[in-house]
Amino acid sequence: MPLIPYWRLSGFYFFYFAFIGAFSPYWSLYLQSLSFDALQIGVLMSLLLFTRIFSPVLWGWLADHTGKRARIVQIAAVSGLLSYCGFFLGDSFPWIFFVMTLMSFFWSASLPLMETITLSHLGDFTHKYGRIRSWGSVGFVLAVVGVGYLLEIIEIMGLLWVVLGLKWGIVVFSYHIPEKDIIPHAVGLHSVRQICLRPEVMAFLFSSLLMLFAHGAYYTFFSIYLVEHDYDKGFVGWLWAIGVMCEIGIFFLMPWLMRCFSLKHILMFSFLCATLRFVLIGQCIEWPVVIVFAQILHAATYGAHHVSAMMVIHHFFRGRHQATGQAIYTCMAYGIGGALGAVSSGYTWDWLGPGATFLISASAALAGLVLTALKMKSSDQ
Repeated sequence: MPLIPYWRLSGFYFFYFAFIGAFSPYWSLYLQSLSFDALQIGVLMSLLLFTRIFSPVLWGWLADHTGKRARIVQIAAVSGLLSYCGFFLGDSFPWIFFVMTLMSFFWSASLPLMETITLSHLGDFTHKYGRIRSWGSVGFVLAVVGVGYLLEIIEIMGLLWVVLGLKWGIVVFSYHIPEKDIIPHAVGLHSVRQICLRPEVMAFLFSSLLMLFAHGAYYTFFSIYLVEHDYDKGFVGWLWAIGVMCEIGIFFLMPWLMRCFSLKHILMFSFLCATLRFVLIGQCIEWPVVIVFAQILHAATYGAHHVSAMMVIHHFFRGRHQATGQAIYTCMAYGIGGALGAVSSGYTWDWLGPGATFLISASAALAGLVLTALKMKSSDQ
């Protein structure tokens, strides 16, 4: 078994997802405090995802052609920290739009490259991926719960300083990531275009787009939705944390699940759970027990889907195409899918209401289930 830099990789995931835990659930509340309307909030939050349409592909191409993946992660981390400081300089819509775009451009470069670096270090022991990635979920839980309670006693402006500290943590650990040489592989002899045009690859990418589209309203408006229905911010934090704690559990169960079920069947189950989850959130917001159950389903809709997706990408894109394959997945799923989901939910939130918005999310997940069932092969793992 190769020597795996477990704690250095885990530390980066910890701070990266702690940043997400402090930013994604509560940033919309900060934007709301600036008197932005639902459409403006939806547009601003979508920038985190919109930049993933082009940024990861650019950084992934650069990483594959230079072989300096860890160095690029460091550059992106420092640039992301510097651009984030722009939030302290103004709060108008055009300025926040500019700073979020710039920060997101650098921020979205890191994770696809880290996934590639981690899987390269694991080699033939990719089943251990979940143990390393679970530390990211731990960071998310601690941040989302801690910030939730913190915002009960301090002004929302304090969020800016909390996120700044987590950005520093990302920078520090980025300089402890060991580089890993790219190992040639026969699949790497095919062009990226040839790989992407395979029907099973196209089906996987478009179904992933639908999954992240389905999560667009959840990531953008879930906290606002809960607060408007008289849930306090501390409990909002726990609701986010419940989902991620269940996600941690599924990360440790995934090696067993992948031995018992094909990746196709795990993906299908995650889409089925997503369909149910968003119906429950949209129609049962007055029932805390039901909302807690919906959050438990995050184990499947994100946890199982994410690990399965990483394994599928690792199977399809080998050798010199690893970083590019991760970038294409991020572009399609988190970039196009997530951005469309966030922006469209900004329109439908005021126009059709939260219930209808989450029904649209459920419909997208159901479409992803059908596409996966019809077009992917059980042997694609």
